[in-house]
Amino acid sequence: QVQLVESGGGLVQAGGSLRLSCAASGRTLSDYIMGWFRQAPGKEREFVGTIGWISARTNYADSVKGRFTISKDNAKKTLYLQMNGLKPEDTAVYYCWARPQTRFGSEYNNWGQGTQVTVSS
Repeated sequence: QVQLVESGGGLVQAGGSLRLSCAASGRTLSDYIMGWFRQAPGKEREFVGTIGWISARTNYADSVKGRFTISKDNAKKTLYLQMNGLKPEDTAVYYCWARPQTRFGSEYNNWGQGTQVTVSS
């Protein structure tokens, strides 16, 4: 199991930037894929992007491609989400996520507690 704690959310004007952090603890992350999801009020949780902890290969949702960047610091076991050009529709609770790369059941998902991002128009 991996424990995940997000930070860095807040209120920002449209066009602004925020950086979210996700501190991981517990077991080694070398065989994990990590990423970010978000959930807006009244909507289902949706995929934002992922990164391989060793490969550093990234994948993004079309809605954030070119605006959001996922990165990591292996030594600090911390995942980041740099969000630029924020839009009101980016308003949501953002969740950090981790799963072993070779395990695909929902029971292998690890989630943080979430951090609120609010973008004002």
